[in-house]
Amino acid sequence: MLEVRDLVKHYPGIGGDEPVRAVDEVSLGVERGELVVLYGPSGSGKTTLLKLIAAVMTPDRGTIRVGGRDVSAMSEREAARYRLEQVGFVLQTFHLIAGLSAIDNAALKLMGGGLRVREAHRRVTPLLDRLGLDERADHRASELSMGERQRVAIAKALSTSPSLLLADEPTGSLDTRRGREVLALLAELCREHETAVLLVTHDPQAAAFADRVHALRDGRLVAYEPDVEITSAATF
Repeated sequence: MLEVRDLVKHYPGIGGDEPVRAVDEVSLGVERGELVVLYGPSGSGKTTLLKLIAAVMTPDRGTIRVGGRDVSAMSEREAARYRLEQVGFVLQTFHLIAGLSAIDNAALKLMGGGLRVREAHRRVTPLLDRLGLDERADHRASELSMGERQRVAIAKALSTSPSLLLADEPTGSLDTRRGREVLALLAELCREHETAVLLVTHDPQAAAFADRVHALRDGRLVAYEPDVEITSAATF
């Protein structure tokens, strides 16, 4: 499903400094129904990698293929359609509309794709229920806790049954128990719908739900070492 080969994204240095090697010759793959977890400290390039795969940014070199399609060669219009229909993206910033209800926020991608409000609500209601938001569905996003907003953002990302889910710290605003529940749900839904999931995180619980685990340090993919990653996570 997802194939990344020799991907490079560098940022110019400041004041004559060396360029920042955010993503440096990264190659990885994620199959349908597979959940791959990527650990790494802040600044290691994890978020940049997700943005490249989501066609929010353009790589300097390398290829990204999703379902055999070359993502980096898409036009802006094609990239927008790709993000709407094929990709679910859970960001650290939730991108919710404060004045809309939880259910309306969760249904935004579906309505953006042309579904009527009632049908969009019908489709996202089971997701909100499974994420423990059934009693908060009619509350405005501004009235929700940070953890509840995170779960609405997850429901929104999953609403279109994407073939690829990219998750940037999806448990970052959740307590340990709720974080474990969300990870279990992501793993379950991934397998139910044969969705490929790439999840970047500091959460040490995530490894237990993964099919494979990698680490990213200084833009390079390296072997996962639990003691190192957990120690790194504790510093942020």
